[in-house]
Order: sequence, then C-alpha cells, then structure tokens
Amino acid sequence: MIRFASLGSGSRGNSLIVDAGDTKLLLDCGFSTRATVEKLGRLFVSPDEISGILVTHEHSDHIAGVFKFACRFGVPVYLTHGTYCAASSGKPLLSDCCLIDSHASFAIGDIEIQAFPVPHDAREPVQFVFSDGKHRLGVLTDSGMITQHVVDVLRVCDALVLECNHDPELLFASSYPMHLKRRISGNFGHLANDQAASLLRQIETRQLQHIVAAHLSEQNNRAELAARVLASELNCAENWIGVACQERGFDWRQML
Repeated sequence: MIRFASLGSGSRGNSLIVDAGDTKLLLDCGFSTRATVEKLGRLFVSPDEISGILVTHEHSDHIAGVFKFACRFGVPVYLTHGTYCAASSGKPLLSDCCLIDSHASFAIGDIEIQAFPVPHDAREPVQFVFSDGKHRLGVLTDSGMITQHVVDVLRVCDALVLECNHDPELLFASSYPMHLKRRISGNFGHLANDQAASLLRQIETRQLQHIVAAHLSEQNNRAELAARVLASELNCAENWIGVACQERGFDWRQML
C-alpha cells in the first residue's frame, strides 16, 4: 500500500510525504524545522519516522528546511550533484548526503524511486516517481514545459501530483515585473494550467485514482481554474480533482 500527503504547496514552501510499508520519505522541505514537525503532526507522523529526504532542486521554497531537519533527526538527504553544489555554495552541508543520478532508479526501504530531469531554472533539477511495486505515484512540479521524456516516465501512473502554477491571463495581468512574468511562463519556469492538461492528453489516464493540482501561485491562479482545466481534459467532475494549498497541502490519499 502506498499513500501520500502534502505539508504545503506553493511559493512559500513545499513538502510532500510518501509512505509505503515501513518507509516514509519527504520530498523537499521548504519549511522551518518547527513548522515541518507541526505539519507532520497534523498527519500523525513523528519526525523520527522519516527515512530520508529527496530534494528536487535548490530553490528556497523546496530546500530551506532540508538540512536543519536532516541534522536534527539524523535523516539522509538524496539529491543530484548539481543541486548539492548549488545548495552548498562550496560549503559542506552534511556528511549524510547521497548523490543520485538524474536518470536513475533506486530504492529507499520499501519504496522504489525513479528520478527524471525537468527543464527548470536550477542547477540539476529532477522530479520523481514513487512505487511500492504495485502502484506508481508521479510528481511533476517546477517544470517549464512538458518534454517527451517527462511524458514517457509519467505515461502510466496510479496517482499524479501535477503543477498548475498559473493561469496565463492572470499572470500577465498581475503586478509582477515583466522579466518575472517571462521567467515564470518560459521554458525553464513553471507549468500553466493548460500545459498541465496537455500532459494528461499524452499519458494513460484510465487507471488514475488520484490527481492533485499543486504549486499554485496565490496571485496568478485560482483553485477552481486549475480544477476546471484538468477536469475538462479528464472528462470528470471538477470536485474529483484535488488541489494542494499553501498552508495545509492536502491530507493522506491512498492507492488501492
């Protein structure tokens, strides 16, 4: 059995927890140690139960709390060499860092993990697919576009956490400076709602038990807009689409 939940999702911090067998993994930790412990408590998880932290990239909303949490609770950190170098700025972060290949599959305890590279304005960013051997959870956020490799890796999943960062009209009508609008909407920025929907058009979706829109911009998107676009592509009710929020993420979801 594999289940997953979010501690929070958005520009002010991101973290996802994946649980299978006796293994619980954090994907990113963009919150303080205190906030992370509190958020784990909401999900009835003790920090001592965390088996490892996987890092997608070095941006602060994903990595701000990783190393302090790992140090305090003795948790190994898994990240690419590029992310390690960018995060450390030449200074050692932890002795218990495990460097991973951005195209490799590996296992941590009861969870099988497949890393895959994504186009984003970071040093060596990756996203992940998690499996218990029966079900597959795909995670795709912080990607400027959908590549063929992304499609191939995520083609068959039982659950999907998918970035719906912005609505293009809201973004370009916002008060953001033009250079930031271009960065967000560019090929190394973040996925818009319609780009997320385009991924669904290219993969198998009949076996999806869960789909959650994530990493929504608080200023440049709306939960109902993201849900409407994804539901239209899947031909399902809008309320079947989950939406991760900044403060509480989303509660446990389980694949059967």
